[in-house]
Amino acid sequence: MALLLCLGMTAALARGCLHCHSNFSERFSFYRNHLNFKSWWVGDIAVSGTLLTDWSQATLKELRLTIPVEITREKLEGVARSVYKRMDLLYQGRMYFPGYFPYELRSIFRDQVQLLQDAIIESRIDCQRHCGIFRYETISCNNCTDSHAFCFGYNCDLILQRFTCLEPPHLANLTLETVSECLTQH
Repeated sequence: MALLLCLGMTAALARGCLHCHSNFSERFSFYRNHLNFKSWWVGDIAVSGTLLTDWSQATLKELRLTIPVEITREKLEGVARSVYKRMDLLYQGRMYFPGYFPYELRSIFRDQVQLLQDAIIESRIDCQRHCGIFRYETISCNNCTDSHAFCFGYNCDLILQRFTCLEPPHLANLTLETVSECLTQH
């Protein structure tokens, strides 16, 4: 029964990107468990607790991307470092006046969404800077599985410039040997 409950909770969490980071559960468990030390106003604790509990689900909802929500491990690591650094700084403070703690949590959340959007889009743009079909390894933010994103890159000018022997003036004298020689020289 406990295993089913644990699996159900895991499935419920699987709706963001940051939750795919290896330290997410540990970090957010700490953040939720230490809320009562951050504000002397009871309303802040309830609001902040809801923000932290819904973090993963709210992240995917706020991303609003029309491309697959996939991110490279390197970019996910960078976003996680940034978010955890800000959260740790927020938790280093003693007690905050009413309303400040949830306000700061919302600010961190919004910045995290923007960082994730930028990272996902940058990955796609980086991919398209290649020539031809390119594949790169990603993590699906929907279910935290390893995946591969494919794209078609249009940056083929540099590659084609190296094969001047295949340009129109040289095509008249083109033989199988000269093509082979041309391709092996470059």
